[in-house]
Amino acid sequence: MDTFDQVPFSDIEFADNPQPRCPCVLVLDTSGSMGGAPIAELNRGLDTLRASLELSDLASQRVELALITFGPVQLISDFSTVVGFRPGQLRAAGQTPMGEAIEKAITLLKDRKRRYNENGIPYYRPWIFLITDGGPTDGWKTAASLVKAGETNKEFLFYAVGVENAKFDILRQISVREPLKLKGLSFDQLFVWLSNSFTRVSESRVGDKIALENPTGPNGWAEID
Repeated sequence: MDTFDQVPFSDIEFADNPQPRCPCVLVLDTSGSMGGAPIAELNRGLDTLRASLELSDLASQRVELALITFGPVQLISDFSTVVGFRPGQLRAAGQTPMGEAIEKAITLLKDRKRRYNENGIPYYRPWIFLITDGGPTDGWKTAASLVKAGETNKEFLFYAVGVENAKFDILRQISVREPLKLKGLSFDQLFVWLSNSFTRVSESRVGDKIALENPTGPNGWAEID
């Protein structure tokens, strides 16, 4: 009896690749204000992330990416290893329903962890990585409460990055750790850092504490607003 007869179709991915998983939900602002150079650089950065992760055998098997955009909120790419991560070209339009997007990311992550547990797949602490150039145009306080609860219970790590005119006063109320401000449109540098961070984590043992490169260092991509 072959694998297709033994394993539910949705879980064949775990039978074929039983490696521990390092999941991350990218929550990206694609509202109208991201039009022009910002959305072009964001798309280029996603290409860089995929290409960089492919350089590591372990990262390409262990890192799983999902992509949610907001403006409006859409699941562009469900969780997959880098080989299946093909988000296409993002377009900028609409408002900034950030609260809804964060809530959707947390729900998506809970469902993924449930499937890991059902299939006996160990996993590193997940990441939720938010990038925005504005402030939420919807209710965001429920999302902020969920982020704080998730961090307290060590369910995930939440990172917030602001571009240009991001509302850092609100981001500080959502994120437990200090939001970072992107230097200009250094998306390429940001996503190389993200790839390097995931690679370092994926090459460790589940539960190990890993020191990541400081993104606000002299040659980093970020600063504190």
